[in-house]
Amino acid sequence: MTPIQFATLLFLLLCGHFLADFTFQTEWIATNKNRHVRLKFPPEQRAHMQVIWPWLLSSHAITHALMVFLVTQKLSLSIAEFVVHWAVDFGKCEKWYGFHTDQLLHVGSKVLWAALIASGAVAGLP
Repeated sequence: MTPIQFATLLFLLLCGHFLADFTFQTEWIATNKNRHVRLKFPPEQRAHMQVIWPWLLSSHAITHALMVFLVTQKLSLSIAEFVVHWAVDFGKCEKWYGFHTDQLLHVGSKVLWAALIASGAVAGLP
């Protein structure tokens, strides 16, 4: 892979990330993918609320996985993206770190996927 091909791959992965994290993610999803949002409501109201955060967090992570698949055509990297994105966003919701660290971890994962492709490490994988 040439440096231009690597740069193009990384650019497309980052475009997919920013589309999925900002353009496609609604405020409602961004808020309600956090398991702690329900705790802001009084207990009597909370008792009648459905627990939806795992579905929303998973839906958001699968959108990222789709973007990685569309760019790389690698199911293995798409699954890795789903797991990593889910875990990173869960950590942000837990307040283990803030927005900037969250974004650096996401960008770092895209650099890793591009590096794995460039090195041939995922060449034989689906």
